[in-house]
Amino acid sequence: MLNRRTLLTGTAGFAVVGLALGKAAAASLTGIEKASMRGSINATELGVQPGTFDDQSKAFAKLLRDANSRDMAVFLPAGTYVVSNLSLPSRVRLSGVPGATRIVYGGDGHLLMAEQADHIELSGLVFDGSNRSMGDYAQGLLDLRRVGHLVVDNCQITGSGKNGLALEHAAGRIERSDISGAADAGIYSVEAAGLTISGNTVSDCANGGILVHRWQAAEDGTMVTGNRVERIGARSGGTGQNGNGINAFRAGNVIISGNVVSDCAFSAIRANSSSNLQISGNTCSRSGETAVYSEFSFEGAVISNNIVDGAANGISIVNFNEGGRMGVCSGNIVRNLSTSGPYTADPPGFGVGIGVEADTIASNNVIENAPLYGMSIGWGPYLRNVVATGNIIRKAGTGIVVSVVEGAGTAVISDNVIDGAVNGAVIGQRWAEPVTADLTRLSDSGFAHLTVERNRVS
Repeated sequence: MLNRRTLLTGTAGFAVVGLALGKAAAASLTGIEKASMRGSINATELGVQPGTFDDQSKAFAKLLRDANSRDMAVFLPAGTYVVSNLSLPSRVRLSGVPGATRIVYGGDGHLLMAEQADHIELSGLVFDGSNRSMGDYAQGLLDLRRVGHLVVDNCQITGSGKNGLALEHAAGRIERSDISGAADAGIYSVEAAGLTISGNTVSDCANGGILVHRWQAAEDGTMVTGNRVERIGARSGGTGQNGNGINAFRAGNVIISGNVVSDCAFSAIRANSSSNLQISGNTCSRSGETAVYSEFSFEGAVISNNIVDGAANGISIVNFNEGGRMGVCSGNIVRNLSTSGPYTADPPGFGVGIGVEADTIASNNVIENAPLYGMSIGWGPYLRNVVATGNIIRKAGTGIVVSVVEGAGTAVISDNVIDGAVNGAVIGQRWAEPVTADLTRLSDSGFAHLTVERNRVS
């Protein structure tokens, strides 16, 4: 009869034989077969090696093709990989050691490009453009077009000769990544299809921070939330097309919230022809021109609960002459404005806290140190249905100016507190020229389109 000790002794030999056979079988597996057991491919097992001086583009491309054919992820160990002109297959999942796995552009074209991809996921990688020039056809260091599902997470993108990350018709998310030193914009998205840009740091870019654009005005729906954008230049010049921290152009239904934006050559946040826009809860410091701008042919803009500290102008919701209308400007703090900007301003000049023109409520804002006007309502005949109520304006050149040009529409200016306005609390103007006494001191403004009442002046 077998006892327990005999049984264990007998089976131990089978275990040793089985282990030896297992090791022999494992040794015979290919790199791809081993990867299948682990769920991802280790790039070094297929000939892609970090730290070499050789261009590894061919080996890298083959690695990505193999991974695509098996629908598997690729892991890149820490080190530097020099590559160029990689065209990504339909499905890519590429990850590395955050801050230590570096993919360096070798020059002569582009780094990574995708066209009509199903799924691209990049995580824990450093993409270094080495400030090298790129081909005319390339839009950015990472140039990704028509991507059904995109994830860029916990990556660094630096030293691009064009845009850092250029997207076209992309859906997905860009998050927790650092983009710096781009010769154009940090992130450029055009014709997005459900994109979230969240929790990133974009800095030291020559022409723009985060750009959300469309070729034709239409719904876009991109959410730009919780990012830090700083030190954005306007190397290519102009009067506002460059130099903006966050810029929406023709993109409708965009949400820009909870961002910290500082030291931009023009606007911290600028929206041009973007309808159904929300700009809320952002902190905007030291903007070179207008800190927060909704301009040209938009319909519907809510600008609320932002802090603007330091700018040429604070907040502008304008261009009724181009069809810009319908806004809410409430709960903002605007202070420490300047009469100087990045170019010679058209009349009336810089130094305006909040400017509004058509079908807009401006309420419950606090404005301090606006050397020209605390608030500007209308411009010539471009004034319709504006209510300015419950605002505090302190230390301004003129507290509130309102248009009294023929053809100007209705404005109600009521229940505001205006303290320390040097040139009057509420003044009627013909374009940039003051033409009335202080309307808060008159029982009747003398203009049928104006209601000025219950304002407290000191």
